[in-house]
Order: sequence, then C-alpha cells, then structure tokens
Amino acid sequence: MNVYDFDKTIYDGDSTIDFYLYCLRKRPKILCCAFRQCRGILLHKMHKIDTTAMKEQFFSFLLKLDVDDTNALVNTFWKKKQKKIKRWYLQRKDASDVIISASPAFLLRPICEKLAITEPIATQMDISTGRIQGSNCKGEEKIRRFYAQYPNETIQHFYSDSKTDTPLASLAKTAFFVQGNNLLPWK
Repeated sequence: MNVYDFDKTIYDGDSTIDFYLYCLRKRPKILCCAFRQCRGILLHKMHKIDTTAMKEQFFSFLLKLDVDDTNALVNTFWKKKQKKIKRWYLQRKDASDVIISASPAFLLRPICEKLAITEPIATQMDISTGRIQGSNCKGEEKIRRFYAQYPNETIQHFYSDSKTDTPLASLAKTAFFVQGNNLLPWK
C-alpha cells in the first residue's frame, strides 16, 4: 500500500486555501468572517490557541453557506482544480492508494472519487459549521487514524512534503520527501 500526504505533495498548492479563495470569489458574503479568521490565525501564531481551534475559526465561513451550496462549491472547485494534481502522481497512482491529510475530508472526498482511489483519511469536519470532530489529522494523529482504518497493513511507500509527517514516514518501508515535482529519499 502506498500512502500520500495531499497538499503540496500530490496537489500543487494548499487545497484549503485554494478552496477558500474559490468560495470567496463565488460567494463574497463570506468575507464577513474575515475578522474571526484573522483573529484565529493571529492567536495561533501567538500560541494562544491550538491548530484545531485555529482551523475552526478559519472554516467559520461555512456558517454562511448551506450544506448543499458547500457541496456544490466543492464539486465545481474540483472541476477547475483537478489539473493541479501533479503529473508524477497521476503516472503512478493505484486504486489502493491512501491519501492522509490534515485537510477536511469533505473537501478531499470528491477528488479521491475522481481519481478512483480509496476514501481519504482526513480531518473530520462538520460541513455546516466548520467544527472539527475529533482531532486535526496531523503528525501522530495520522498514525492513529491509519491503524484504526488499516490495522494490519504495511506502508510500502510514503510521500510527503512536510517534516511533521516524520512519524508516518518512519513506518514506511520507503519514504520520499516531495519538493515540487522532485521525490527525494526521506532522511
């Protein structure tokens, strides 16, 4: 089994930021959440709140959309942004690939379906409120979630752009650090 981080690994950019900017263009009314979002980011940078709380502040814009509208925006977003899936990944993808990411599951599920790969392991978020259910899927949490879903599996190859994924990389038989389109051995 091959396991991949998503943002900046197989997707050229940060899908959360790209999705927010897409929503802002399509639904400018969400700009009213900017103060709350900026406050959350600032408090996180000052170490006053954790990443989970900051992400909930950031995704507060979902409160201004209904669930059907959000789902429609996700689907039209991927029609436009699917081209940002990196070519090297498309050349080696397999139906058994597992995406594990801190991005919200509701955002990644449609692109995994389009790529014809397994359901992503990602941050579970209430699509109507932006509230995270459980923990943010990052670092050691990725290991816990992986083994909860695949208790007897071995990771053959792991790919990520982030050193925060070192715990998961250490479980793989082979791990690669992704820089742009370059795949480097994990050190």
